[in-house]
Amino acid sequence: MLPFIISALRAIIEMLGLCLLGQGLLYLMAGQHRHKNPIYQFFALITRRPQQLVARLLPRNTPSPLSAALLLILLFAIWIALAWLRKLL
Repeated sequence: MLPFIISALRAIIEMLGLCLLGQGLLYLMAGQHRHKNPIYQFFALITRRPQQLVARLLPRNTPSPLSAALLLILLFAIWIALAWLRKLL
């Protein structure tokens, strides 16, 4: 049962990471008009809570792209840790 839970958590982390990468790509491609893009809005909806959590841990004046980059690094570290834990079990 535990390997299944670890695999499910890894899948959720992967989904969040890919949505964050897609949101960043659309940020670069669409520029100021990104908020009108429905795909960008969908990615923003999915990644809003994790970004808010990371933003709470950072100083108030931290730019949003920096908090998104730190979230991506954190998600990658958790993903690697879960892979390592699954290999041990």
